[in-house]
Amino acid sequence: MSFNKKPFRNFRKREKTISIEEKIKNFVLRNSKNGYYTKVSTLTSKFEISEDRMWQIVGEILDEGLIESTHDEKSGEMKLCETGKTYVILNLDRERKRQKIKEIKKNKKQNFKKNKII
Repeated sequence: MSFNKKPFRNFRKREKTISIEEKIKNFVLRNSKNGYYTKVSTLTSKFEISEDRMWQIVGEILDEGLIESTHDEKSGEMKLCETGKTYVILNLDRERKRQKIKEIKKNKKQNFKKNKII
């Protein structure tokens, strides 16, 4: 019996899997670069880890100094961002909220005018 099977030429070595700590750190840094905070409460569901483990990881990441935390003014919830970007992201947040309010007001005026004409 002869075997005419081809060898696996395109077989690739697996890349090292990234630890959960690295995944969370990369996620927070990516959000910061895009202009958003990362709420700590979302990490448990996003990465499917326990709340205790999540707080351990957040503590370790904060100790490294790459990431800093702030607290939401209304809810008091902890938010994470890249070190030095707290106020930049805060200003972007405010600008997005202002823009959203302007859009809502604009849509209300347009709807009011349409209803008045009909």
